[in-house]
Amino acid sequence: MNDPFKQAPGNRKVLTAGDDASGRLDAFLTEALGGEFSRNRIKGLIEQGAVSVNALTVTESKRKVHPGDTFQIALPEPEDPEPKGEAITLDVLYEDQDLIVLVKPAGLVVHPGAGNWTGTLVNALIHHCGDSLSGIGGVKRPGIVHRLDKDTSGVMVVAKNDAAHRHLSDQFADHGRNGPLERAYRAVVWGRPRQLKGTIDAPLGRAGDRTKRAVKRDDSDDAREAITHYEVVDRYHEKPDGTSLASAVECHLETGRTHQIRVHMAHIGHPLIGDPDYGAAFRTKANLLPEPARTAVNRFPRQALHAFMLQFEHPSTGETMHFEAAVPSDMQELVDALRMAAP
Repeated sequence: MNDPFKQAPGNRKVLTAGDDASGRLDAFLTEALGGEFSRNRIKGLIEQGAVSVNALTVTESKRKVHPGDTFQIALPEPEDPEPKGEAITLDVLYEDQDLIVLVKPAGLVVHPGAGNWTGTLVNALIHHCGDSLSGIGGVKRPGIVHRLDKDTSGVMVVAKNDAAHRHLSDQFADHGRNGPLERAYRAVVWGRPRQLKGTIDAPLGRAGDRTKRAVKRDDSDDAREAITHYEVVDRYHEKPDGTSLASAVECHLETGRTHQIRVHMAHIGHPLIGDPDYGAAFRTKANLLPEPARTAVNRFPRQALHAFMLQFEHPSTGETMHFEAAVPSDMQELVDALRMAAP
């Protein structure tokens, strides 16, 4: 390129292609913008007639680029988000112009949807971030790159702009195989795994409805690779034969499938305490616990799962960012009661 991209008046960007320019228009502009916008976003702008080549509007994203071509991109102002901002208190661990790291409490839905159009994390972020949201895909909204179940607490990172969203999404899609991304959870499960440390490698797919998941055969149409590394870090009401009525387990994700830890731990016979979907058959085990553990387990309102650690590469600086959050008070009270139950 002879000239770098320049910001022109009227919220336009202007570029003249260099002598070695080639390839599809959408791919060329995506690279020329240095990741500021995703390729899908650029493609959408082209199809909307927001891009001109040599002063002529083009709508074909596959149009070939030639040396000396001059491009203009008209960038629309970010639209108001469909979800509205709401003054919901957030536990923020870190924030800058690209992203925000926070601790999601149990009970908070991440994204608006059927039955939860308000009171979500997205509503809270729109209010909290305000004008610091430059927009994801042309809409002034936070970029959700990973989710936690409604009743799972823990650390999350959210992007504030397209470039950060794209970079973080790539890291999560890669599952940390080629970078510093790492996710760790603390869970309280029924019983004690026979092996105190191990790996669960069992593909997951739909379990017959829209929300639940199940372990699938490798050759199933919807089977997706799922790998969880676990280690037992505490045992409660341990018996002379080495078994326990409950255990605390630390889980590190190598993949990030929906309900992965919940399904995997149930798959090896140790579902999470309080899990209504994958541990319902174990509810009567609470009757085997002495007080106060029995009451604590029966009253625990959710799956005992907390995302206590998140590590990733900052999309702008390249710095490895590491965050941890202690288990919330409800889980700590559950653990304390189980410890008191020891003979």
